[in-house]
Amino acid sequence: MVSSEKTHPYHMVNPSKWPFVGSVAAFVMATGGIWYMHEGPIWGFMLGLVIMLYVMYGWWRDVILEAENGLDHTDVVRHGLRMGMVLFIASEVMFFFAFFWAFFDATIPFLSRTAHEVWPPEGIIPFNTWTLPFLNTLILLTSGATVTYAHHAMMLGDHKRTATGLFWTVALGILFTGTQAYEYGHAAFGFTDGIYSSTFYLATGFHGFHVIVGTIFLIVCYFRVKKGHFTAENHVGFEAAAWYWHFVDVVWLFLFCAIYWWGSAGYVSPT
Repeated sequence: MVSSEKTHPYHMVNPSKWPFVGSVAAFVMATGGIWYMHEGPIWGFMLGLVIMLYVMYGWWRDVILEAENGLDHTDVVRHGLRMGMVLFIASEVMFFFAFFWAFFDATIPFLSRTAHEVWPPEGIIPFNTWTLPFLNTLILLTSGATVTYAHHAMMLGDHKRTATGLFWTVALGILFTGTQAYEYGHAAFGFTDGIYSSTFYLATGFHGFHVIVGTIFLIVCYFRVKKGHFTAENHVGFEAAAWYWHFVDVVWLFLFCAIYWWGSAGYVSPT
């Protein structure tokens, strides 16, 4: 007789429709995006986006239910989830490394024969480092402190203080995004105005996108805390969100120092 009792610490996932539906959504988004870039309508991309959001909601809902049943997310499974998040963040580090390399390749002569002798290039008026960029740095660093406060409260089992810390982290994340949008609206250069503009908008723009994703991640954790999904011993979802937010913080520090501060140090005002 074959026993149906679980004799191992691993989670054998039930058959799921989400990988297939997610693949369909990615295909529709890709083809719709390409069509739109060739002067087609945008509805194809938007349809794929709607399907992808549906997949994200459904798949993550199932993961939360698995975590809440008290059977599937054993210590071994939780360790695997943590390592998966670590590897994901490592891949994101490589992603941003490409943008930093492009920036330094254009600015440091010994890295490239095509590096500019004058940086920022002539005609580019960079942002004043110690105005909005510095303000946004303070906002993001403060949000790193509030999410750490929330994490420590969670480890103590204090859900009320955890929710408070998450609330302020989310508020600061939204404030950061709004400030950066305001900054973009007052930029003296456009995306296609040369290598400085391209690397600036790609690096800071993708970082801004990660801030938005991280903010949504923390909003979900806020409501999960309110529902009592996390305990002092088991809060892997919250840990992942906190790690991701700290990664966003660190990337911004590199962006601020390299692109905003060092990258604009050679600018001489014509007046």
